[in-house]
Amino acid sequence: MKIIITGVSGFVGQNLSTYLNEQNYFLSEISLRKEWKLEKEARAIIHLAGKAHDTANTSADEEYFKVNTDLTKKLFDEFLDSNIEDFIYFSSVKATADTVEGILNEEHVSDPKTPYGKSKLFAEEYLLSKTLPAGKRVFIIRPCMIHGPGNKGNLNLLYNVVEKGVPWPLAAFENKRSFLSIDNLNFLIHEILKNKNILSGIYNFADDKSISTNELIEIIGKASGRKSKLWRVPSGMISLLAKLGDTLKLPLNSERLKKLTESYEVSNEKIKKALNLNKLPVSSEEGLIKTIKSFQSK
Repeated sequence: MKIIITGVSGFVGQNLSTYLNEQNYFLSEISLRKEWKLEKEARAIIHLAGKAHDTANTSADEEYFKVNTDLTKKLFDEFLDSNIEDFIYFSSVKATADTVEGILNEEHVSDPKTPYGKSKLFAEEYLLSKTLPAGKRVFIIRPCMIHGPGNKGNLNLLYNVVEKGVPWPLAAFENKRSFLSIDNLNFLIHEILKNKNILSGIYNFADDKSISTNELIEIIGKASGRKSKLWRVPSGMISLLAKLGDTLKLPLNSERLKKLTESYEVSNEKIKKALNLNKLPVSSEEGLIKTIKSFQSK
């Protein structure tokens, strides 16, 4: 089976393309920033290319919409005019919610606040507004925080904290966050491709169990052979320090404290029900340990 894939040079693209090659798929890579055309004999398009969320807020707003919205529209229009059967679009949970109360599912009324989230949502809305010809399917995938060996993100930052023996001072804050192992992501995409009974729609991707930051610190210690240090400094004191940071422009301010301690739980029940699964192949802890151990070889 031939699959067209965009964004193959990114972390997800590299891992997913390697995995699909091992499953005997033939991949055709295209760059939407250059001249391109869809191969007629392809069975599916996996659209990964996009402008990632710039946490430093240095990107112009229009760049998100040019890349994440407009290029997706163009690719989808070509898909509709082709004989290709499946269109798999990688959106984000941030297309529906920047903050979450309770557990996020696919029924949540979308209200993104950032240009990144809005650009992803506008692309989703365009895909859903079109009438699909018979025999075609469209999947909007909303992954939460993806991790795996080779991924340089927040997990690497926390690993460095534990590895250097620095105590985690925010242990008094209780939260729960969802993560997504690259192994589970690869597995789910493969299942969608080979199962023609799965209906078009929006699907959240997340590991089965959410993890608190305190649990994550302990998992990092376990995986790295270091003793994790959790300091339960009274949350009220930390909050006062963060407010002081707002005024004095310190590294710890109210916004950063919120990001470090907030909960963001994502339900994966819809995709598991569609695939008739009780659980995903890699547990949350197994996936995190695999990622963390990869940092030690650097």
